[in-house]
Amino acid sequence: MIFPTQILMIIAQTTAQELARVIPPTHRVLLTEPHSHFHHLFTFPRFAIVPGQEHKAFIPYSGIFSTVPNPAAHSVVQARVLSVKPHHVELDREWQGSKEIAFDYVVLATGTRLSQPAGMKADDKISSVEYLQRHQAEVQRSESIMIVGGGAVGVQMATDLKEYYPDKEVTVVQSRPRLMPNFHPQLHELIKERFDELGVRLITGSRVTIPSEGFPNNDGQFQLQLTNGTTESTDFVILATGQTPNNQMVADLTNSTLAGKSVVNPDNGFIRTRPTMQFMDKKYSNMFAIGDITDTGAQKAARPGSAQAAVVAKNIQAMIEGKAPSDTFVKGPGGIHLTLGMRYNVIFRNPDTAEGDLMTLIEDSVAKKT
Repeated sequence: MIFPTQILMIIAQTTAQELARVIPPTHRVLLTEPHSHFHHLFTFPRFAIVPGQEHKAFIPYSGIFSTVPNPAAHSVVQARVLSVKPHHVELDREWQGSKEIAFDYVVLATGTRLSQPAGMKADDKISSVEYLQRHQAEVQRSESIMIVGGGAVGVQMATDLKEYYPDKEVTVVQSRPRLMPNFHPQLHELIKERFDELGVRLITGSRVTIPSEGFPNNDGQFQLQLTNGTTESTDFVILATGQTPNNQMVADLTNSTLAGKSVVNPDNGFIRTRPTMQFMDKKYSNMFAIGDITDTGAQKAARPGSAQAAVVAKNIQAMIEGKAPSDTFVKGPGGIHLTLGMRYNVIFRNPDTAEGDLMTLIEDSVAKKT
């Protein structure tokens, strides 16, 4: 069976499924993904510490289209996209005899690169599971552990560590004056209270100087230099230093500008989009971006990404039917479901200032048992 029109997804499981449910049989969805399995990123911080469950973080793609109409029409392409052109992409390996795939619509959900253990370097499950197991063993051997970064990954790993290994010395170094700085200060206060309860040490307003050769983890205690002029000793360092946009595949498009603005925002590396989630430059109206790679100003989290996926599916369906894309994404207040140890978590939402709301949302006002 020949499908004359292809909708290409670049690492976007939710959008691929949404599209496959609504598009006509004249089209098919191709999901390109270099990993052999879906990576459940939210579990990596815990599975890098707690042994025995790490294999569950990698889910086969074999059933991704099993619940959509005509599932055999759609495919997962295990390859890495090297470059996005106006009507085709270039791959790092052959698929069906070619390193190029033509498309009528493309959706980028390439997200951001995270330092291990928050993200895996390997594409296969076996290597990734082995890495997590090695990390668990290194954590177990260490008496003192320093976490560099006070975002969600750093906070969750610190609280898991101190609860699972209460006798270890755990320190978090945060460059900003408070933890989770994209959220209302009330979240910092809540986390700090939990840190104090568990005995997690916190250093704010300073950075760790990262040596070019990396840290000598598990070679005995070593010294770390901080930018505030102090020195700290530790056995093991975990980097939780944030996100780097995966934008390299659109490098060939960035010379095209709209009112002096490139495809990628040079200030932060994220792709500029319209409220319809199409690229800002109208030359590329058949290109969409969703999730962490977008420059929407929305929080980099699953909930906004899912909302954007629904917008893209409706707009591509409209364009296939010859209509103008009209569904739009509206940014809401930032929110997060954050674990604070093995037994506690909190749901927190920033004030919705656009609606005149000055109150934060904290489920039950305190962290709750899971």
